[in-house]
Amino acid sequence: MKFTICQTVTIVDMNEEIMAEVLFEHGEFEIPALAIGSSVVSYQLGLKQFEVVYDKREGKRQRFKVVDIEIDLIQQPASTRAFLEPVTLIIGQHDIGLM
Repeated sequence: MKFTICQTVTIVDMNEEIMAEVLFEHGEFEIPALAIGSSVVSYQLGLKQFEVVYDKREGKRQRFKVVDIEIDLIQQPASTRAFLEPVTLIIGQHDIGLM
Protein backbone atom coordinates (compact mmCIF):
# COMPACT_ATOMS: atom_id res chain seq x y z
CA MET A 1 0.00 0.00 0.00
CA LYS A 2 1.28 3.50 -0.82
CA PHE A 3 1.65 5.87 2.10
CA THR A 4 2.58 9.54 2.05
CA ILE A 5 4.61 10.16 5.22
CA CYS A 6 3.94 13.62 6.73
CA GLN A 7 5.10 15.47 9.82
CA THR A 8 3.97 18.74 11.40
CA VAL A 9 6.94 21.02 12.09
CA THR A 10 6.61 24.09 14.30
CA ILE A 11 9.33 26.71 13.77
CA VAL A 12 9.93 28.93 16.81
CA ASP A 13 12.38 31.66 17.75
CA MET A 14 14.62 31.66 20.85
CA ASN A 15 11.71 33.04 22.94
CA GLU A 16 9.55 30.07 21.85
CA GLU A 17 7.30 32.37 19.82
CA ILE A 18 5.80 30.47 16.90
CA MET A 19 7.13 31.80 13.60
CA ALA A 20 5.56 29.18 11.30
CA GLU A 21 3.91 25.80 11.25
CA VAL A 22 4.39 23.62 8.18
CA LEU A 23 3.46 20.13 7.06
CA PHE A 24 6.70 18.47 5.93
CA GLU A 25 6.27 15.58 3.49
CA HIS A 26 8.93 12.90 3.72
CA GLY A 27 7.65 11.38 0.49
CA GLU A 28 5.50 8.58 -0.85
CA PHE A 29 6.50 5.02 -0.01
CA GLU A 30 5.25 1.55 -0.83
CA ILE A 31 4.92 -0.08 2.61
CA PRO A 32 3.20 -3.45 3.19
CA ALA A 33 1.76 -2.54 6.61
CA LEU A 34 1.90 0.49 8.86
CA ALA A 35 0.08 1.01 12.15
CA ILE A 36 -0.24 3.74 14.75
CA GLY A 37 2.66 3.32 17.16
CA SER A 38 5.05 2.03 14.49
CA SER A 39 8.49 3.63 14.33
CA VAL A 40 9.97 5.27 11.26
CA VAL A 41 13.70 6.01 11.00
CA SER A 42 14.63 9.04 8.93
CA TYR A 43 17.12 11.85 8.78
CA GLN A 44 16.80 14.44 11.52
CA LEU A 45 15.08 17.62 10.38
CA GLY A 46 16.75 21.01 10.35
CA LEU A 47 16.34 24.52 8.97
CA LYS A 48 17.99 26.08 5.96
CA GLN A 49 16.91 29.69 6.48
CA PHE A 50 13.14 29.17 7.09
CA GLU A 51 12.83 26.01 4.98
CA VAL A 52 12.52 22.60 6.66
CA VAL A 53 15.07 20.16 5.19
CA TYR A 54 16.78 16.88 6.07
CA ASP A 55 19.97 17.20 8.11
CA LYS A 56 22.06 14.62 6.23
CA ARG A 57 25.25 15.16 8.21
CA GLU A 58 26.81 11.98 9.57
CA GLY A 59 24.94 10.46 12.52
CA LYS A 60 21.87 12.71 12.18
CA ARG A 61 19.23 9.96 12.13
CA GLN A 62 16.11 10.01 14.26
CA ARG A 63 13.26 7.65 15.12
CA PHE A 64 9.69 8.99 14.92
CA LYS A 65 6.42 7.32 15.97
CA VAL A 66 3.38 7.15 13.67
CA VAL A 67 0.61 9.01 15.54
CA ASP A 68 -2.19 8.96 12.97
CA ILE A 69 -3.16 7.38 9.66
CA GLU A 70 -5.58 9.17 7.33
CA ILE A 71 -7.40 7.51 4.44
CA ASP A 72 -9.04 10.04 2.10
CA LEU A 73 -11.96 8.26 0.42
CA ILE A 74 -13.15 11.42 -1.36
CA GLN A 75 -10.04 11.66 -3.52
CA GLN A 76 -9.90 9.26 -6.47
CA PRO A 77 -7.94 7.07 -6.21
CA ALA A 78 -8.09 7.04 -2.41
CA SER A 79 -4.93 8.32 -0.72
CA THR A 80 -3.36 7.27 2.55
CA ARG A 81 -1.22 9.54 4.71
CA ALA A 82 0.69 8.57 7.83
CA PHE A 83 1.49 11.36 10.28
CA LEU A 84 4.62 11.24 12.42
CA GLU A 85 4.86 12.82 15.85
CA PRO A 86 5.23 16.62 15.58
CA VAL A 87 8.62 18.31 15.86
CA THR A 88 9.64 21.79 17.03
CA LEU A 89 12.68 23.45 15.43
CA ILE A 90 14.29 26.53 16.98
CA ILE A 91 15.72 29.19 14.70
CA GLY A 92 19.44 29.49 15.50
CA GLN A 93 19.69 26.06 17.14
CA HIS A 94 18.49 23.80 14.33
CA ASP A 95 20.07 25.67 11.41
CA ILE A 96 22.18 23.37 9.26
CA GLY A 97 23.79 26.07 7.13
CA LEU A 98 24.64 25.60 3.49
CA MET A 99 25.09 22.00 2.37
